[in-house]
Amino acid sequence: MQLNIAESWKHILQSEFEKDYFLNLTEFVKEEYQNNTCYPVTENIFSAFDFCGFNDLKVVIIGQDPYHGEGQANGLCFSVQDEVKHPPSLVNIFKELETDLNIPYSVSGDLSRWAKQGILLLNATLTVRAHEAGSHQKKGWEQFTDAIISKISSEKKDVVFLLWGGYAKKKGAKIDKKNHHVLESGHPSPLSANRGYWFGNKHFSKTNNILKEKGLSLIHW
Repeated sequence: MQLNIAESWKHILQSEFEKDYFLNLTEFVKEEYQNNTCYPVTENIFSAFDFCGFNDLKVVIIGQDPYHGEGQANGLCFSVQDEVKHPPSLVNIFKELETDLNIPYSVSGDLSRWAKQGILLLNATLTVRAHEAGSHQKKGWEQFTDAIISKISSEKKDVVFLLWGGYAKKKGAKIDKKNHHVLESGHPSPLSANRGYWFGNKHFSKTNNILKEKGLSLIHW
């Protein structure tokens, strides 16, 4: 696994790269990609950081695992490559956007357009074995992404964190809520959304309202 992470993040995360857990994680990921089909492709493992520089960061959305189906994952949480059928969670995200901001349902499931506007689309685990959900959990990725959240919390101010579902809320324990804005709801997966925990959260308009109050440019969702 090459550390082709964006320059703006390197000095922020350099100390993590040198820790034993990350060195062990690197070896694990290398072996997994050599011996199995894994996602996303290696050059997209750190895409979330390539599209959203540390200095430009305004919003963080936390996911869990990359999608594990063929051609889906592109290194951004909830995002898929163009031409790929939208997974159910992404469908519900776009449906909420329709009702919240009257934005027509998107043909493209590639959320890099969001990332380029200062949204870090961060999965808790950055890699996965094909068709095996959770297969790269508890190997070190969670410690790494906890460190990222902690760094953002301590070194930036007024970031909007969108925590969707119980897993993301647990990751949010690293956030200083006095200095940042935390919006929570159920997960956009059908299991949660169909029980009334997702639809109507209006997180997209609420995020823009916060950014407007702080004099920051709004997100074109």
